[in-house]
Amino acid sequence: MRQAVLNLEESRIREVANAGLGRSDVLAFWFGESDEGTPAVVRQAAVASIERGETFYSHNLGLPELRAAIAAYMSDLHRAVAPERVVVTSGGVNALMLAVQALVDAGDEVVAVTPVWPNLTAQPQIMGARLQCVALRPQPGGAWALDLDALLAAITPRTRLLILNAPNNPTGWTLRPEEQRAILAHCRRTGTWILADEVYERLYYAPSPKACAPSFLDLAEPEDRLVVVHSFSKSFLMTGWRLGWLVLPPAAVHHVGKLVEFNTSCTSVFTQRAGIAALQHADEITPRVVAHLRACRDTLLPLLQALPGVEVATPLGGMYAFFRLHGQGDSLATAKRLVTEAGLGLAPGNAFGPEGQGWLRWCFASHDPERLVQGVERLKAWLQVQSVRQGGYVGDIQKCST
Repeated sequence: MRQAVLNLEESRIREVANAGLGRSDVLAFWFGESDEGTPAVVRQAAVASIERGETFYSHNLGLPELRAAIAAYMSDLHRAVAPERVVVTSGGVNALMLAVQALVDAGDEVVAVTPVWPNLTAQPQIMGARLQCVALRPQPGGAWALDLDALLAAITPRTRLLILNAPNNPTGWTLRPEEQRAILAHCRRTGTWILADEVYERLYYAPSPKACAPSFLDLAEPEDRLVVVHSFSKSFLMTGWRLGWLVLPPAAVHHVGKLVEFNTSCTSVFTQRAGIAALQHADEITPRVVAHLRACRDTLLPLLQALPGVEVATPLGGMYAFFRLHGQGDSLATAKRLVTEAGLGLAPGNAFGPEGQGWLRWCFASHDPERLVQGVERLKAWLQVQSVRQGGYVGDIQKCST
């Protein structure tokens, strides 16, 4: 077994979830997905495809119809994207791994902005890269911010790849256009590739002309050393379908297609038909999803902010509340205790990097917002018990309300 694989850390999120398996009394908010099922029109498209017998291999790069639909969708949100720049993948994770396989050799220098979903830092390490992390900095009140000067200083002509995720999982931090412009210009000078994970771009709550977060595709030329990753998972409620895509420079597409062949061969046709249906109904599906997530966010965040010992800012993007829990020590240990002692399932902040130590991630994508209220009641009761044990007192427990 390769040493790089032996050195991989197991998912701390999964470790917490495993502690709650088989417990029907646990309110689970640990994974990054909604508990709402995929819209019927999308499911029906897949069923119809299966019934037509579309169960054979497809083109490595994806169905031409889906590539064209993705290109039209992206062009409506950003600058024009040609179908020839699109590669369909078996999920966003697969898209990220394909990009890293295409760009990174053993020994290459890779810079990543953290805290971040652990797959993004694990993938270059699997390839044997030397990883350097530039940390976002927590601000008073719980928001996170980028030290742009520190990031640019870390990117040199030796840097093969920069990995960014914005809107960010777990913090909700989002790049500003002026930051993207400075990063793109700097990476042009150093010859550094940018891998932009923008799967949460539609889950964006600040005012914007196209109802999406700022994207590198708003600024870049087709030939720039830029790879953008997207997924149907979040804004179309399709996590289990494993369907995503890459936007690449035209010259890179054929070579990434070779990697698709040696990884998965192709994405199943019926899944791609579901993706086409999702895009055809995007104006119905995504605004409803975003409106519901906004309501969930606006239910959860004020309740968390009212708790003693909790520090959290309202995120501009994504589906997570990332909050600091003062006085509780190791995040993994705290998350496990919350499962066993409070029946509350959250992700430990240090799963996303050492910067997340002392923080917890709460996925607020709940079909029933009342579950969020119940979760805060459990957290509040648990914190009161901890305070009493430590000799403090936080007052009577009052029922949380929206």
